[in-house]
Amino acid sequence: MKKQNMLYFLIFFLLFVPIQAQTEDAPKIVLITMDGLRWQELFTGADPLLVTNKEYVHDTTMLKNTFWRESPEERRKVLMPFLWNEVSKMGQLHGNRTLGSKMNLTNTMWFSYPGYNEILTGKADDARIDSNRKFNNPNTTVLERYNNIIEGKGKVAAFGSWDVFPFIVNEERSGVPVNAGFEAATQNLNEKEEFLNQLQEQIPSPWGSVRLDAFTHHFALEHMKKEHPRLVYIAYGETDDFAHDGDYQAYLKAANNTDSLIQEIWDFTQQDEFYKDDTIIIITTDHGRGTKPLNTWTGHGSKIKGAGQVWMVAFGKNVQALGEVSSNEQLYTNQIAPTILQLLGMPVNQKEIAGKPLKL
Repeated sequence: MKKQNMLYFLIFFLLFVPIQAQTEDAPKIVLITMDGLRWQELFTGADPLLVTNKEYVHDTTMLKNTFWRESPEERRKVLMPFLWNEVSKMGQLHGNRTLGSKMNLTNTMWFSYPGYNEILTGKADDARIDSNRKFNNPNTTVLERYNNIIEGKGKVAAFGSWDVFPFIVNEERSGVPVNAGFEAATQNLNEKEEFLNQLQEQIPSPWGSVRLDAFTHHFALEHMKKEHPRLVYIAYGETDDFAHDGDYQAYLKAANNTDSLIQEIWDFTQQDEFYKDDTIIIITTDHGRGTKPLNTWTGHGSKIKGAGQVWMVAFGKNVQALGEVSSNEQLYTNQIAPTILQLLGMPVNQKEIAGKPLKL
């Protein structure tokens, strides 16, 4: 009996103690997604075929003055100034297909739930994840995996504008707290969170299942200030919903605004003692959008050419400053979850996770 007990102890030690030791010095990670933002806007700015198209733009003069410049490099800087003025100097941007850098989904659905499942679990699941309906994800996300070890327990949180995220993360099984859709902050509220709760009820969203990104952002930021989670997921949604509405003007303004929100998250991490010089931010999208015919920019899905083309941005602690990657490469969305696991010092089981970690 004593030998059996010693064997159990040895198995426990080998399985869990190394993980604890490896993760103690791991960086803090903030994973951010911008729903349905095309690589074309990220890398070339406002689309010349859309920016003056009155079918999709309410005020073409205003939009041109705000976001149109003669070169793609100038256009992308006015659209997303933080990414192109600062992040491009300290991090790396993948997915500019005109330069040979490609990133693709491995799922064949090319819409949100399958895309987020692939990002968060490292493996497409077309057989089971084939709709956007609200059902608990049968797969295990990187958030759940980290929450299941000693170092990460209670140090994970997720925030999303879309009300399906509690199911994608499987909040019920994983134990990872998810604030999404029109949910209010509920625990240990500070004055700003109480105000956000009140304001969220008073400001109507244009959509029935997606709140405005400002609420998602500030709920996440306040939680980071109070609880200092080591792994945070923030999912902004406005770019996709304005695109579905056929409102290119609002789509560009949402992209521009999200750039400033990301900068606010980064600036906070560099001022906070817990996160300062010890944080990595990874940004990506759940799917692309159409380009040709022109009207396909509003949609995505398996029948829309180009909707499986995505991108990734990474910067922070020990991330190589590659800038805009121009060498021929082929990356996949299923590589994001194993990359996060590797950064956290956790094992990557290739039987469960299809993607291979990236060396950032």
